[in-house]
Amino acid sequence: MTLLQASRPGELSTAGKLAVYGALLLWSLVVFFPLYWVAITSFKQPVQVFGGPLYLPFVDFAPSLDAWRYVLVTTGADTLRPYVNSLIVATASTVLCSLVGSMAAYGLSRIAYRPTVASVLLLLASLALTVTLVLGAGLSLWWSLAAALVVFLVALRPLQRRFRSHLGNDDILFWIVSQRILPPVVSAIPIYLMFQRIGLLDTHLALIVAYMTVNLPIVIWLMVDFFDGIPRELEESAALDGASRFRIFFDLMLPLARPGLVATTLLVLILAWNEYLLALFLSTAHAQTMPLLVAAQNATRGPQWWTMSVLILLMIVPVMLVTLFLQRFIARGLLVGAVKG
Repeated sequence: MTLLQASRPGELSTAGKLAVYGALLLWSLVVFFPLYWVAITSFKQPVQVFGGPLYLPFVDFAPSLDAWRYVLVTTGADTLRPYVNSLIVATASTVLCSLVGSMAAYGLSRIAYRPTVASVLLLLASLALTVTLVLGAGLSLWWSLAAALVVFLVALRPLQRRFRSHLGNDDILFWIVSQRILPPVVSAIPIYLMFQRIGLLDTHLALIVAYMTVNLPIVIWLMVDFFDGIPRELEESAALDGASRFRIFFDLMLPLARPGLVATTLLVLILAWNEYLLALFLSTAHAQTMPLLVAAQNATRGPQWWTMSVLILLMIVPVMLVTLFLQRFIARGLLVGAVKG
């Protein structure tokens, strides 16, 4: 029997197993090398960083804790505030985004919506009117919302009588997802002007609302598939027993969709944790987050790779801990999507 011959059908031969393990080892090296490089850079002196590639601590160079001491002790207060800001903003926006997005996804999965095209266009026009009144006329947000609501209610019925074309759930879902396709830089300036007008710049609330708005389409898009995979008969049985729609959602649907919800929540948490552009526009000193602090290491003195590496490692820790804690749910969530259909 040769090395290339498999013992049973469907089983890899010895040479095949060696090839697979070799490919996995090579891929692991490619994936983990950037993390290794960041880790060893955090223990280098500036002259060692700019002196050429050095790969092995205690062999190529003598490790130093100067960068860690500078970040954690010398400028510890300047590091702690962005770190706490990132924890607050990322956690709050992720929790709210997952909750609201799951409810919206459940509604799109179970309820057939048929809004008229005229009502949707009128709603968008009312929102545009609100922004115009706030930014152009200088009215307060609440008065602008009240005026837009009056316009919406007065014009809704005549338009619905004249234009009877309807949209479906797929159209609504596509429109929601298209909001995520839009580059964030397009909406960053309008969001900045709106928050400036209502006095929310450089606050946690501004970043939470912005992150939640940007990531909400992802939650809805992913969770619709998970809710579609749950049999409707379970809800019908619960409804026959007298359970309300909210009780069915919180006590039945969310536990059944937990693997997908956890995987989606982790994805949103990572996006919120690493978000840079909106934080650059909406925060300065008080609400500054970690990505801005990392970028600030490339200042007038040039890139401070050693302190930047320390900050990156500190940023990775919370996400890695959450990922390790939730990995069993993540695997189940991915498999649910893989076997669907």
